[in-house]
Amino acid sequence: MHKNGQSSGKRGEMGNIKEKQLRKNILKLVGKHCEIFHNKPAFKEGDRISYGGRVFDKKEVVNLVDASLDFWLTTGKYSLEFEKKLSAYLKIEYCSLVNSGSSANLLAFMALTSPKLKERRIKPGDEIITVAAGFPTTVTPVIQYGAIPVFVDVTFPTYNIDSAQLENAKSPRTKAVMLAHTLGNPFDLEKIKKFCDKHNLWLIEDNCDALGSRYKIDGKWKHTGTFGDIGTSSFYPPHHMTMGEGGAVYTDNILLKRLIESFRDWGKDCWCPSGKDNVCNKRFKWQLGELPYGYDHKYIYSHFGYNLKATDLQAAIGCAQLEKIGGFTAARKRNFNTYTSLLKGLEDIFILPQATKNSDPSWFGFLLTVRENSGFTREKIVNYLESEKIQTRMLFAGNLLKHPCFDEMRKTGKGYRVAGSLRNTDLIMNNTFWIGVYPGISEKMAEYIANKIRDFVTR
Repeated sequence: MHKNGQSSGKRGEMGNIKEKQLRKNILKLVGKHCEIFHNKPAFKEGDRISYGGRVFDKKEVVNLVDASLDFWLTTGKYSLEFEKKLSAYLKIEYCSLVNSGSSANLLAFMALTSPKLKERRIKPGDEIITVAAGFPTTVTPVIQYGAIPVFVDVTFPTYNIDSAQLENAKSPRTKAVMLAHTLGNPFDLEKIKKFCDKHNLWLIEDNCDALGSRYKIDGKWKHTGTFGDIGTSSFYPPHHMTMGEGGAVYTDNILLKRLIESFRDWGKDCWCPSGKDNVCNKRFKWQLGELPYGYDHKYIYSHFGYNLKATDLQAAIGCAQLEKIGGFTAARKRNFNTYTSLLKGLEDIFILPQATKNSDPSWFGFLLTVRENSGFTREKIVNYLESEKIQTRMLFAGNLLKHPCFDEMRKTGKGYRVAGSLRNTDLIMNNTFWIGVYPGISEKMAEYIANKIRDFVTR
């Protein structure tokens, strides 16, 4: 028996050595494949220039295949590694990986509806201050839950909320402020933080377009997404880093972290990581709701939740991407500065974007608003750029209230509120577009884009 055990142990050890060597050989070939078949040719005039996209090398592909060889598939070792690394990068305590930025916004909002928050809990009919000039999934969770979004106008040239209108927007039902940092440009965090603190309101920072952006309060720089109660990120391909699909929710509050992960993981009360049991050491010693004492804690549900976890395949890509975030941010700033320099002098035609005071943006795009009575229209300029194979984008919804999803609410006048006018929001809807700054755009390409714009409006 002893001899057979030794033999079995040796065979197992030999198997491990063979598996490691075989994996090493596979990953080496994967790296070579990537170097040969994923290399992009140098840019030449006439090539199509996308507004955004994936920037990667063999590291991401090797990580992806490495994760696939384990065939764990759901949340696992790469997911935990990514959560730790993103927390360290942002200097925030807790990070929860999810399957998209939209899911991140959903979880951030839903966490604040939990009965565990007592009198600060958001309930149907409560109001959430936000803007209409942005992406719909900053607002969607509010409406789907039955809370009331209160829309405030934005200001030029930062394209962020007009913080002077906050007091006017507030009512006795106001419970939170939920805003995105527009195309990487931080909103006025100092004023909005003071407003939220004064009135005991939650602050959710939609950081999906701003990973790497920073803001300074009292002489101290911090990453956007870490000033409020909860921050969110998206890892869709055009974003600051990518997993293909993916997102994250982060906070310094342990209670909020547990609520976020409860809603993410089917609404369960248990906080055991995937694949582990009895972290609390009292798995069969709980009595919650009207369940019998000792009911398995892994299958007790405190919320009506979802399954919004990411896979380890996505996380493996994210771990490699996160190592590059500093270079990605630098490239975005470089391209933004190139446009700013080369389009200087065209202020009579365009409202050119500017960074918010006390901010250091990691830009998602370069916004251009065609001035009224300039002699130009957005349609003409955009059509010209697209004909020259330069991809453009609108500022997402422009004015979300004008979209078909609001048709029924507009007819009844119920389900939302507007504080003041949305004049600038409408101007954005009609006159604003943006061009890419992502790291796949070289300095030469950025110069080419800027010169095409200049040539068109000055010829």
